[in-house]
Amino acid sequence: MRDLTTLPKAHLHVHLESTIRPGTLREIGEANGVSLPGQAPVFDGFRAFADYNSLIRDCLRRPEDFERIAREFCEDEAAQGTRYAEVTFTAASHGERLGDLDLPLESVLKGLKAGGAAHGIDCRVLLDHSRRRSVDRARQTLDLARRHAADGVLGLGMAGEEKHSLTPFAAIFDEAREAGLHLVHHAGEDCGPPSIREALEIGHSERLGHGIRILEDPALVAEIRERGIALEVCPSSNVILGLVPSFAEHPLPRLVDAGLVVTVNTDVPSVTGTTLTDEYTRIRETFGYDDHALAVLAAAGVDASFASASTKTALHQGIKAWLG
Repeated sequence: MRDLTTLPKAHLHVHLESTIRPGTLREIGEANGVSLPGQAPVFDGFRAFADYNSLIRDCLRRPEDFERIAREFCEDEAAQGTRYAEVTFTAASHGERLGDLDLPLESVLKGLKAGGAAHGIDCRVLLDHSRRRSVDRARQTLDLARRHAADGVLGLGMAGEEKHSLTPFAAIFDEAREAGLHLVHHAGEDCGPPSIREALEIGHSERLGHGIRILEDPALVAEIRERGIALEVCPSSNVILGLVPSFAEHPLPRLVDAGLVVTVNTDVPSVTGTTLTDEYTRIRETFGYDDHALAVLAAAGVDASFASASTKTALHQGIKAWLG
């Protein structure tokens, strides 16, 4: 079995605020007067996780906080064999909270640029917005994406509890697509196939953030397979948030067997305690995937990414060399 750390990977679904090193979080929290629990609590659902995540975000207050976590993200990802990442960041929420809409994003982009250059990793940004927050803030997110598209912001997407409809944000999605921005929404994670159809039809989603409940609708499976829309699958996150009973019961193998494009991601690694390499290792050990099958998953991540053609070519060459 080959070393999975050296398998070149694209990481498409990971939230920056949930990648912070424990030591870094303690230092930043203490510097900003925020008291944190000793360790992440056991979550009994998505709402409990969202509340905990709000506390983590409150620790980030200074430009150097955002820049630091972005630099360290690059270092940690590169150590796991990630060569390209599309990291999700809730920029407008931070900017609104701190009274300077651009400051958090500008600091993150500065940190990603420095960290990427230092560790040989290409990192781009997707801006997210909670479904239960206002349309006005979503428009701020769109404006941020437009202003910083040349600096590495790829587009935007909706996150949060999927029971909240995307319909109020339809005009935002239309404008984003017209502006040439990418759209990727969370769907089919804690709600079923209707949330996926909404993400596609109203949200123009180019990939599905999670999408693990798609198997409940065979017609939708056939449609997504035909369209080649990729799923950003995050097994350990689904388990720790109580959406799947155990790793062994995760639908990932059934999604692959259904002919869907499956990519492997971490989502919230500081909460799950896993790296991207750990996710691949668990898939190998739990489902018996050999190195060729794991390379197929890695290649799917490359193809589903918004990376440049040259970056994709280099990553595919690296994956072939790993197998060779």
